[in-house]
Amino acid sequence: MRLAILCFLALATLPTLGRAQVPVFETTPTDSTIKFYVKSSVSIVGNFDKWDATLKFSSADVTTAILDIKIEAATVNTGSGVKDSKLKSKDFFNVEHDPLITFHSTKIVQTSPVDFDVQGNFTIRGVSKPETLKLSVTGKGTGQGSIKGTMAFDRKDYGIDGSIPFVKIADRVEVNVDLQIKQVSGPRLVYKE
Repeated sequence: MRLAILCFLALATLPTLGRAQVPVFETTPTDSTIKFYVKSSVSIVGNFDKWDATLKFSSADVTTAILDIKIEAATVNTGSGVKDSKLKSKDFFNVEHDPLITFHSTKIVQTSPVDFDVQGNFTIRGVSKPETLKLSVTGKGTGQGSIKGTMAFDRKDYGIDGSIPFVKIADRVEVNVDLQIKQVSGPRLVYKE
């Protein structure tokens, strides 16, 4: 009986031990940025001052990563108080009703030794749609480096159909992600060549 209990306990702890052997990374927010650009007759370029990004793995295979980005929409910063106020309004980000802009990856495809298509659900103004973030990594195999990439979307697909008087604004919005990352534990990531 004791042997059966010991075997059961040993088996119950195996998944826990397996989970401990995954790469664990953290981002360095002070050296990282999330920016956006919209083509318009008056430049609309900015960044977000408060956000959080996590990168989790279920194994050492780089394509098992799950990237989660949560942006506080009210921290939009274009360098212009007038533009920021307009972007926070119900015509654009509607920050009072929908304070977060999020991206949650659902699939990662390695397209070259250092490039990835990160498919995921992008949510803004409470509307979620599948989008693809195209990323490149630096520092491959060293445990630290950067993840840089771009995602473009049509703002009207998300109900962002506001306008600014006397300013012609394009529908396409480009988001640029530059995350500085560092491995804090676990094995090195395995990439396909």
